[in-house]
Amino acid sequence: MRAADAISGLTAQTRALALHRSWDGGVTHNHLVVVRVETEGGAAGTGFAWTPRVGAGAVRALVAEDCPAALVGREPVPQARWADLARHLGEAGSGGLAAMAMGAVDIALWDLRARSAGVSLVDALGRRRDRVPAYGSGVNLDYALDELLEQVRGFLAAGHTAVKMKVGSADPERDVERVARVRELLGPRGRLMIDANQRWDLPAAVRAMRRLERFDPYWIEEPLPADDLAAHAELRRATPVPIAIGENLRTVREFAAALEAGVCHIAQPNAVRIGGITPFLRVAALADARSVPVAPHLLPELSTQLALCVPRAEMVEDIDRGSLESLGALSAPSGVRIDAGWARAETEAGHGLDFAPAEAVPG
Repeated sequence: MRAADAISGLTAQTRALALHRSWDGGVTHNHLVVVRVETEGGAAGTGFAWTPRVGAGAVRALVAEDCPAALVGREPVPQARWADLARHLGEAGSGGLAAMAMGAVDIALWDLRARSAGVSLVDALGRRRDRVPAYGSGVNLDYALDELLEQVRGFLAAGHTAVKMKVGSADPERDVERVARVRELLGPRGRLMIDANQRWDLPAAVRAMRRLERFDPYWIEEPLPADDLAAHAELRRATPVPIAIGENLRTVREFAAALEAGVCHIAQPNAVRIGGITPFLRVAALADARSVPVAPHLLPELSTQLALCVPRAEMVEDIDRGSLESLGALSAPSGVRIDAGWARAETEAGHGLDFAPAEAVPG
Protein backbone atom coordinates (compact mmCIF):
# COMPACT_ATOMS: atom_id res chain seq x y z
CA MET A 1 0.00 0.00 0.00
CA ARG A 2 1.33 3.42 -0.94
CA ALA A 3 1.17 6.01 1.84
CA ALA A 4 -0.93 8.27 -0.39
CA ASP A 5 -3.60 5.59 -0.57
CA ALA A 6 -4.02 5.24 3.19
CA ILE A 7 -6.94 6.74 5.06
CA SER A 8 -5.72 9.79 6.96
CA GLY A 9 -8.82 10.82 8.86
CA LEU A 10 -12.58 11.24 9.18
CA THR A 11 -14.82 14.16 9.99
CA ALA A 12 -18.51 14.16 10.88
CA GLN A 13 -21.04 16.99 11.18
CA THR A 14 -24.71 16.99 12.11
CA ARG A 15 -27.43 19.04 10.44
CA ALA A 16 -31.15 19.40 11.08
CA LEU A 17 -33.34 19.51 7.97
CA ALA A 18 -36.74 21.09 8.55
CA LEU A 19 -39.56 19.11 6.95
CA HIS A 20 -42.04 20.96 4.78
CA ARG A 21 -44.79 19.46 6.93
CA SER A 22 -44.56 17.39 10.09
CA TRP A 23 -44.70 13.64 9.67
CA ASP A 24 -47.03 11.38 11.65
CA GLY A 25 -46.24 11.55 15.35
CA GLY A 26 -44.94 15.11 15.31
CA VAL A 27 -41.64 14.59 13.44
CA THR A 28 -40.57 18.07 12.33
CA HIS A 29 -36.97 17.48 11.17
CA ASN A 30 -34.74 14.90 9.57
CA HIS A 31 -31.34 14.85 11.24
CA LEU A 32 -28.35 14.32 9.00
CA VAL A 33 -24.80 13.22 9.81
CA VAL A 34 -22.42 14.08 6.97
CA VAL A 35 -19.15 12.14 7.00
CA ARG A 36 -15.98 12.80 5.03
CA VAL A 37 -13.19 10.23 4.65
CA GLU A 38 -9.82 11.51 3.42
CA THR A 39 -6.60 9.87 2.28
CA GLU A 40 -2.99 10.95 2.66
CA GLY A 41 -2.92 11.81 -1.04
CA GLY A 42 -5.82 14.25 -0.74
CA ALA A 43 -8.60 12.08 -2.16
CA ALA A 44 -11.92 12.15 -0.31
CA GLY A 45 -15.36 10.56 -0.23
CA THR A 46 -18.58 11.66 1.41
CA GLY A 47 -21.15 9.58 3.24
CA PHE A 48 -24.15 10.25 5.41
CA ALA A 49 -26.51 8.85 8.00
CA TRP A 50 -30.04 10.02 8.59
CA THR A 51 -32.55 9.75 11.42
CA PRO A 52 -35.91 11.49 11.87
CA ARG A 53 -35.91 11.52 15.66
CA VAL A 54 -32.96 10.48 17.81
CA GLY A 55 -29.36 9.38 17.54
CA ALA A 56 -27.66 11.84 15.19
CA GLY A 57 -25.29 13.12 17.87
CA ALA A 58 -24.44 9.58 18.96
CA VAL A 59 -23.72 8.55 15.36
CA ARG A 60 -21.49 11.59 14.90
CA ALA A 61 -19.58 10.69 18.06
CA LEU A 62 -19.12 7.07 16.97
CA VAL A 63 -17.75 8.18 13.60
CA ALA A 64 -15.46 10.90 14.95
CA GLU A 65 -14.27 9.23 18.14
CA ASP A 66 -14.41 5.46 17.58
CA CYS A 67 -14.16 4.73 13.86
CA PRO A 68 -10.69 6.23 13.19
CA ALA A 69 -8.94 3.50 15.18
CA ALA A 70 -10.23 0.90 12.71
CA LEU A 71 -9.54 2.94 9.58
CA VAL A 72 -6.63 5.39 9.75
CA GLY A 73 -3.51 4.12 8.05
CA ARG A 74 -5.40 1.44 6.11
CA GLU A 75 -6.34 1.15 2.47
CA PRO A 76 -9.82 2.58 1.67
CA VAL A 77 -11.34 -0.70 0.45
CA PRO A 78 -15.03 -0.62 1.40
CA GLN A 79 -15.64 -4.33 2.04
CA ALA A 80 -12.46 -4.83 4.07
CA ARG A 81 -12.93 -1.68 6.14
CA TRP A 82 -16.59 -2.56 6.77
CA ALA A 83 -15.44 -5.83 8.31
CA ASP A 84 -12.88 -3.95 10.42
CA LEU A 85 -15.56 -1.56 11.65
CA ALA A 86 -17.96 -4.40 12.45
CA ARG A 87 -15.32 -5.95 14.71
CA HIS A 88 -14.22 -2.67 16.23
CA LEU A 89 -17.73 -1.40 17.01
CA GLY A 90 -19.02 -4.79 18.12
CA GLU A 91 -19.33 -3.73 21.74
CA ALA A 92 -21.89 -1.12 20.66
CA GLY A 93 -24.05 -3.81 19.02
CA SER A 94 -24.47 -5.23 15.53
CA GLY A 95 -27.23 -2.85 14.46
CA GLY A 96 -28.78 0.42 15.57
CA LEU A 97 -26.48 3.38 16.07
CA ALA A 98 -23.34 1.38 15.31
CA ALA A 99 -24.78 0.26 11.98
CA MET A 100 -25.72 3.84 11.11
CA ALA A 101 -22.17 5.02 11.83
CA MET A 102 -20.78 2.18 9.74
CA GLY A 103 -23.26 3.03 7.01
CA ALA A 104 -22.13 6.64 6.78
CA VAL A 105 -18.47 5.59 6.58
CA ASP A 106 -19.17 2.80 4.08
CA ILE A 107 -21.07 5.15 1.77
CA ALA A 108 -18.12 7.55 1.95
CA LEU A 109 -15.67 4.77 1.08
CA TRP A 110 -17.71 3.70 -1.94
CA ASP A 111 -17.92 7.34 -3.04
CA LEU A 112 -14.15 7.60 -2.64
CA ARG A 113 -13.60 4.45 -4.68
CA ALA A 114 -15.82 5.65 -7.53
CA ARG A 115 -14.34 9.16 -7.52
CA SER A 116 -10.80 7.77 -7.56
CA ALA A 117 -11.70 5.63 -10.58
CA GLY A 118 -13.39 8.58 -12.29
CA VAL A 119 -16.73 6.76 -12.63
CA SER A 120 -20.20 7.07 -11.19
CA LEU A 121 -21.16 4.99 -8.18
CA VAL A 122 -23.61 3.06 -10.37
CA ASP A 123 -20.86 2.07 -12.77
CA ALA A 124 -18.44 1.28 -9.94
CA LEU A 125 -21.01 -1.12 -8.49
CA GLY A 126 -22.01 -2.55 -11.86
CA ARG A 127 -24.95 -1.03 -13.73
CA ARG A 128 -27.64 -3.58 -14.62
CA ARG A 129 -30.30 -1.20 -15.95
CA ASP A 130 -30.70 2.45 -16.95
CA ARG A 131 -33.94 3.13 -15.12
CA VAL A 132 -36.11 1.67 -12.36
CA PRO A 133 -39.81 2.20 -11.58
CA ALA A 134 -40.65 4.74 -8.87
CA TYR A 135 -43.73 5.23 -6.74
CA GLY A 136 -45.22 8.24 -4.99
CA SER A 137 -44.97 7.86 -1.22
CA GLY A 138 -46.66 9.93 1.44
CA VAL A 139 -46.29 10.09 5.22
CA ASN A 140 -49.96 10.87 5.47
CA LEU A 141 -51.88 9.00 8.17
CA ASP A 142 -52.64 12.32 9.85
CA TYR A 143 -53.86 13.94 6.62
CA ALA A 144 -57.55 14.69 6.34
CA LEU A 145 -59.17 12.73 3.53
CA ASP A 146 -59.28 15.69 1.16
CA GLU A 147 -55.56 16.37 1.80
CA LEU A 148 -54.70 12.73 1.16
CA LEU A 149 -56.58 12.71 -2.12
CA GLU A 150 -54.93 15.95 -3.19
CA GLN A 151 -51.52 14.41 -2.47
CA VAL A 152 -52.39 11.36 -4.57
CA ARG A 153 -53.59 13.60 -7.40
CA GLY A 154 -50.18 15.27 -7.25
CA PHE A 155 -48.46 11.90 -7.60
CA LEU A 156 -50.62 11.06 -10.60
CA ALA A 157 -49.96 14.45 -12.19
CA ALA A 158 -46.23 13.77 -11.82
CA GLY A 159 -46.63 10.59 -13.86
CA HIS A 160 -46.74 8.00 -11.09
CA THR A 161 -48.96 4.97 -11.59
CA ALA A 162 -48.00 3.48 -8.21
CA VAL A 163 -48.73 5.11 -4.85
CA LYS A 164 -48.15 4.21 -1.21
CA MET A 165 -50.32 5.45 1.66
CA LYS A 166 -50.36 4.94 5.41
CA VAL A 167 -52.87 2.80 7.28
CA GLY A 168 -53.21 1.86 10.93
CA SER A 169 -55.82 4.36 12.10
CA ALA A 170 -57.33 3.90 15.54
CA ASP A 171 -60.66 3.50 13.77
CA PRO A 172 -60.41 0.70 11.14
CA GLU A 173 -63.37 2.22 9.26
CA ARG A 174 -61.23 5.26 8.56
CA ASP A 175 -58.62 3.09 6.84
CA VAL A 176 -61.26 1.34 4.75
CA GLU A 177 -62.73 4.63 3.53
CA ARG A 178 -59.34 6.17 2.74
CA VAL A 179 -58.00 3.12 0.90
CA ALA A 180 -61.24 2.87 -1.08
CA ARG A 181 -61.02 6.51 -2.19
CA VAL A 182 -57.35 6.25 -3.16
CA ARG A 183 -58.07 3.07 -5.12
CA GLU A 184 -60.85 4.94 -6.90
CA LEU A 185 -58.41 7.69 -7.91
CA LEU A 186 -55.76 5.21 -9.06
CA GLY A 187 -58.17 3.06 -11.01
CA PRO A 188 -58.04 -0.72 -11.19
CA ARG A 189 -54.66 -0.91 -12.93
CA GLY A 190 -52.69 1.42 -10.64
CA ARG A 191 -50.48 -0.09 -7.97
CA LEU A 192 -51.58 0.75 -4.44
CA MET A 193 -49.25 -0.05 -1.55
CA ILE A 194 -50.32 0.31 2.07
CA ASP A 195 -47.97 0.82 5.04
CA ALA A 196 -48.96 0.20 8.67
CA ASN A 197 -45.59 1.18 10.20
CA GLN A 198 -45.78 -1.69 12.75
CA ARG A 199 -48.99 -0.31 14.27
CA TRP A 200 -50.95 -3.57 14.38
CA ASP A 201 -50.76 -6.66 16.52
CA LEU A 202 -51.55 -10.00 14.87
CA PRO A 203 -55.35 -10.06 15.45
CA ALA A 204 -55.68 -6.44 14.29
CA ALA A 205 -53.56 -7.15 11.20
CA VAL A 206 -55.66 -10.19 10.25
CA ARG A 207 -58.91 -8.25 10.68
CA ALA A 208 -57.57 -5.24 8.76
CA MET A 209 -56.28 -7.26 5.84
CA ARG A 210 -59.55 -9.15 5.49
CA ARG A 211 -61.25 -5.79 4.97
CA LEU A 212 -58.56 -4.20 2.79
CA GLU A 213 -57.81 -7.13 0.46
CA ARG A 214 -60.69 -6.20 -1.84
CA PHE A 215 -58.84 -3.04 -2.84
CA ASP A 216 -56.04 -5.18 -4.30
CA PRO A 217 -53.03 -3.82 -2.36
CA TYR A 218 -49.78 -4.48 -4.18
CA TRP A 219 -48.17 -5.04 -0.78
CA ILE A 220 -48.77 -4.48 2.92
CA GLU A 221 -45.70 -2.88 4.49
CA GLU A 222 -44.64 -3.41 8.10
CA PRO A 223 -47.99 -4.75 9.31
CA LEU A 224 -46.41 -6.02 12.56
CA PRO A 225 -43.35 -5.43 14.75
CA ALA A 226 -40.44 -6.04 12.40
CA ASP A 227 -38.67 -8.64 14.55
CA ASP A 228 -41.76 -10.82 15.18
CA LEU A 229 -41.25 -13.35 12.40
CA ALA A 230 -43.69 -15.85 13.92
CA ALA A 231 -46.53 -13.32 13.78
CA HIS A 232 -45.62 -12.47 10.18
CA ALA A 233 -45.81 -16.17 9.33
CA GLU A 234 -49.32 -16.34 10.80
CA LEU A 235 -50.37 -13.27 8.84
CA ARG A 236 -48.90 -14.70 5.65
CA ARG A 237 -51.22 -17.69 6.04
CA ALA A 238 -54.20 -15.37 6.61
CA THR A 239 -53.82 -13.02 3.62
CA PRO A 240 -52.71 -13.36 -0.01
CA VAL A 241 -51.30 -9.81 0.00
CA PRO A 242 -47.47 -9.81 -0.25
CA ILE A 243 -45.62 -8.59 2.83
CA ALA A 244 -42.93 -5.91 2.49
CA ILE A 245 -40.47 -5.48 5.35
CA GLY A 246 -36.97 -4.23 5.89
CA GLU A 247 -36.68 -0.61 6.98
CA ASN A 248 -36.41 -1.79 10.59
CA LEU A 249 -34.29 -4.87 9.96
CA ARG A 250 -30.83 -3.66 10.91
CA THR A 251 -28.47 -6.54 10.04
CA VAL A 252 -27.88 -8.95 7.18
CA ARG A 253 -28.68 -11.81 9.57
CA GLU A 254 -32.10 -10.34 10.34
CA PHE A 255 -32.88 -10.18 6.63
CA ALA A 256 -31.62 -13.73 6.16
CA ALA A 257 -33.95 -14.94 8.92
CA ALA A 258 -36.96 -13.13 7.43
CA LEU A 259 -36.24 -14.53 3.98
CA GLU A 260 -35.76 -18.03 5.40
CA ALA A 261 -39.10 -17.75 7.21
CA GLY A 262 -40.82 -16.80 3.96
CA VAL A 263 -42.30 -13.59 5.38
CA CYS A 264 -40.36 -11.09 3.27
CA HIS A 265 -41.96 -10.96 -0.17
CA ILE A 266 -40.46 -7.53 -0.96
CA ALA A 267 -37.17 -6.64 0.76
CA GLN A 268 -36.82 -3.01 1.81
CA PRO A 269 -33.33 -2.42 3.17
CA ASN A 270 -32.42 1.13 4.14
CA ALA A 271 -28.80 1.66 3.11
CA VAL A 272 -28.04 3.73 6.21
CA ARG A 273 -29.80 1.56 8.78
CA ILE A 274 -28.42 -1.71 7.41
CA GLY A 275 -24.87 -0.40 7.71
CA GLY A 276 -24.06 0.95 4.27
CA ILE A 277 -23.78 -0.11 0.65
CA THR A 278 -21.67 -3.19 1.42
CA PRO A 279 -24.34 -4.98 3.53
CA PHE A 280 -27.12 -3.60 1.29
CA LEU A 281 -25.61 -5.52 -1.62
CA ARG A 282 -25.39 -8.66 0.52
CA VAL A 283 -29.09 -8.36 1.37
CA ALA A 284 -29.88 -7.93 -2.34
CA ALA A 285 -27.93 -11.11 -3.12
CA LEU A 286 -29.78 -13.06 -0.42
CA ALA A 287 -33.10 -11.76 -1.74
CA ASP A 288 -32.19 -12.72 -5.28
CA ALA A 289 -31.44 -16.27 -4.14
CA ARG A 290 -35.04 -16.42 -2.82
CA SER A 291 -36.54 -14.74 -5.93
CA VAL A 292 -37.47 -11.74 -3.78
CA PRO A 293 -37.28 -8.24 -5.30
CA VAL A 294 -35.69 -5.26 -3.55
CA ALA A 295 -37.54 -1.98 -3.04
CA PRO A 296 -35.11 0.24 -1.09
CA HIS A 297 -36.49 2.26 1.79
CA LEU A 298 -36.40 6.06 1.43
CA LEU A 299 -33.15 7.87 0.51
CA PRO A 300 -34.22 8.25 -3.14
CA GLU A 301 -31.00 9.94 -4.29
CA LEU A 302 -28.95 6.95 -3.10
CA SER A 303 -31.60 4.21 -3.37
CA THR A 304 -32.07 4.86 -7.08
CA GLN A 305 -28.38 4.31 -7.71
CA LEU A 306 -28.39 1.06 -5.75
CA ALA A 307 -31.58 -0.19 -7.42
CA LEU A 308 -29.92 0.22 -10.81
CA CYS A 309 -27.28 -2.32 -9.73
CA VAL A 310 -29.09 -5.09 -7.82
CA PRO A 311 -30.31 -8.31 -9.51
CA ARG A 312 -34.02 -7.77 -8.74
CA ALA A 313 -35.23 -4.19 -8.40
CA GLU A 314 -38.92 -3.61 -7.65
CA MET A 315 -39.43 0.15 -7.21
CA VAL A 316 -37.80 3.10 -5.50
CA GLU A 317 -39.61 5.44 -3.15
CA ASP A 318 -40.27 9.00 -4.31
CA ILE A 319 -41.07 10.47 -0.90
CA ASP A 320 -43.27 13.55 -1.05
CA ARG A 321 -41.02 16.57 -0.35
CA GLY A 322 -38.73 14.37 1.76
CA SER A 323 -35.67 13.87 -0.41
CA LEU A 324 -32.29 15.37 0.45
CA GLU A 325 -32.56 17.74 -2.49
CA SER A 326 -36.07 18.96 -1.65
CA LEU A 327 -35.04 19.58 1.97
CA GLY A 328 -32.14 21.80 0.89
CA ALA A 329 -29.35 19.48 2.01
CA LEU A 330 -27.48 19.49 -1.32
CA SER A 331 -25.47 22.27 -2.88
CA ALA A 332 -26.30 21.09 -6.41
CA PRO A 333 -28.62 18.57 -8.08
CA SER A 334 -27.41 15.01 -7.54
CA GLY A 335 -27.99 13.70 -11.04
CA VAL A 336 -30.75 11.40 -9.82
CA ARG A 337 -34.04 12.21 -11.54
CA ILE A 338 -37.54 10.86 -10.97
CA ASP A 339 -40.13 11.69 -13.59
CA ALA A 340 -43.08 10.02 -15.29
CA GLY A 341 -42.88 7.14 -12.81
CA TRP A 342 -39.24 6.25 -13.53
CA ALA A 343 -36.01 6.92 -11.66
CA ARG A 344 -32.66 7.42 -13.37
CA ALA A 345 -29.15 8.32 -12.23
CA GLU A 346 -26.70 10.32 -14.31
CA THR A 347 -24.14 11.44 -11.74
CA GLU A 348 -20.60 12.60 -12.17
CA ALA A 349 -17.81 10.58 -10.51
CA GLY A 350 -18.98 9.15 -7.20
CA HIS A 351 -22.56 9.24 -5.95
CA GLY A 352 -23.13 12.88 -6.88
CA LEU A 353 -24.31 13.94 -3.42
CA ASP A 354 -22.53 17.19 -2.66
CA PHE A 355 -23.83 18.46 0.68
CA ALA A 356 -24.33 22.15 1.28
CA PRO A 357 -22.32 23.76 4.10
CA ALA A 358 -24.10 23.45 7.43
CA GLU A 359 -24.77 27.19 7.61
CA ALA A 360 -26.52 27.04 4.22
CA VAL A 361 -28.93 24.28 5.16
CA PRO A 362 -32.42 25.58 6.04
CA GLY A 363 -33.44 24.53 9.54
